[in-house]
Amino acid sequence: MKWVTWENVGVDRMACAWLIRKCIDSDAEFLFIPVGHKPLPEGAEPFDIPGVRLTHRRGHCTFHTMLKEFEIKDPVLERIARIVDEADTVQEAFLEPVAPGLDFICDGIRMTSPDDLTALDRGGLIFEALYSRISSEKEQ
Repeated sequence: MKWVTWENVGVDRMACAWLIRKCIDSDAEFLFIPVGHKPLPEGAEPFDIPGVRLTHRRGHCTFHTMLKEFEIKDPVLERIARIVDEADTVQEAFLEPVAPGLDFICDGIRMTSPDDLTALDRGGLIFEALYSRISSEKEQ
């Protein structure tokens, strides 16, 4: 399946792409369009673009919306959703201490990647590591 989002991916879109590949569509193909580009490509599911089904809702990031829309129930992914919420949106207080660092790292990944697809691949490693680290907390 094809998935489309705006180019110059950040923390939420990197997290969403990782989630798509991990839990929704292991053969996902990603397309990138400039901000505000219309019409959206036919046959591709848009995400993290204002006005589409899979975007920010009620102050939560698109990653959070995807967990709800695809009925993915995993406490580790729910915690990652809280971290991405804090990293991607303006917060008055941080409850997840890794959130600012995650946003900072994802910005660096985008800056050092030759294209968005490479950034998604590199970002996927960060989110897989985050998933493993949080999972290990549950085992202790």
